Amino acid sequence: MSDPVQSEALQDRLDRLQELTEFTETCQKQLNELFETLGWSQENDEDFNQEPMEQCPYDSNHIVPVRTLEKHKASCMLRKMGYTAEEQEEMCDPSVCYENRNIKSFLMDKSTQHQVILKARSAAPLMKMEGVFWQGQYSGQPVDVPQNHKRAVCDLTVADRLALYDHVVGVLGQQSEAASSNEDLYVDLVSKLKKDEQQNEPKSHLELMAEMRDYKRRRQSYRAKNVHITKKSYTENKHVFGYFVFIKENYVFDASSFALARDSRSPDGHHHDRKKKKKKKDDREKDK
Repeated sequence: MSDPVQSEALQDRLDRLQELTEFTETCQKQLNELFETLGWSQENDEDFNQEPMEQCPYDSNHIVPVRTLEKHKASCMLRKMGYTAEEQEEMCDPSVCYENRNIKSFLMDKSTQHQVILKARSAAPLMKMEGVFWQGQYSGQPVDVPQNHKRAVCDLTVADRLALYDHVVGVLGQQSEAASSNEDLYVDLVSKLKKDEQQNEPKSHLELMAEMRDYKRRRQSYRAKNVHITKKSYTENKHVFGYFVFIKENYVFDASSFALARDSRSPDGHHHDRKKKKKKKDDREKDK
């Protein structure tokens, strides 16, 4: 004969098992409906769970998918260097602005930065001198490469920043010279000679007309501006200049004639004229 207590406990366990079975079946049904609505399949979900993962080199506790590893590494490195999430949001990758453009770029690392500063420090004077940086104004310990302006001002001195600037400008200048010399080696001399020969050929009628048009435009642009004669035609200007020449010639002739006549008369002649005028005046008074 079985114990009633054990029978009751067994029945209770069976009831709980039945409830769990019904619950799991209901959940599975809901999941199937959800997958069907989204157009997913459980096989793809299983493949997603098997996506290859890799450990972060900056934090061994971080296990991230391979497809997002580079993005995570950049963020984790900045976090290890002490940059906050707000500072990371304000940062931007400047390489996006230089895509498909012939602009040189330089990537500075911690070791190169320290070597450049040490080289500039060794070339600086030991004591303070006016107009130049001395060795005490350079950093002695290596620091991380600043990723924003705030860190650059705080971690690097003015002398450090100037030395790094001169180094980057010098390196990029050498790269530009090397690129220009390489381009000279690949100049198409044949096409250049053909172009020179084409320039030596006689010009066509259309080319001559275009040159004449450009010449007239330049001539008009070189004329005086805001002058009243620019608004007159050629014939009107000719009459104006002719009139001025006529006035000038006549004025000079009359003035010279008057001067000659005045100089040709003697002082006695002038005195005789005055006496005649006075005598006529006296005669008129007597008649009255």
